[in-house]
Amino acid sequence: VQLQASGGGLVQAGGSLRLSCAASGRTLSSYVMGWFRQAPGKEREFVAAINWSRGRAYYADYADSVKGRFTISRDDTKNTVYLQMNSLKPEDTAVYFCAASASMFTTELGEYIYWGQGTLVTVSS
Repeated sequence: VQLQASGGGLVQAGGSLRLSCAASGRTLSSYVMGWFRQAPGKEREFVAAINWSRGRAYYADYADSVKGRFTISRDDTKNTVYLQMNSLKPEDTAVYFCAASASMFTTELGEYIYWGQGTLVTVSS
């Protein structure tokens, strides 16, 4: 699976961005999809994850720092995952990565086997 993240950019605090993660090579419908981020000088951290459907409602989970502000979604017909980011804060500045896991629902970085190249989000104060 090849993942291509896009949608990053420079935004003022309080603004919004929507990140996209397009997949090629294999359908995403059987993978748990996640977004992670890495700020300068810090370790990569979990942001959000969404499971596969198989006819059921999607389940999603979020890091406490983004709950209520970020929303992860997926469109398996387009083989794309999204991260809608609202009320952005300067501390959200980071490179954002999308990733795919073949495991059961997980937020653990080590369980994700496919990674996109990252897209930079910069939030100015």
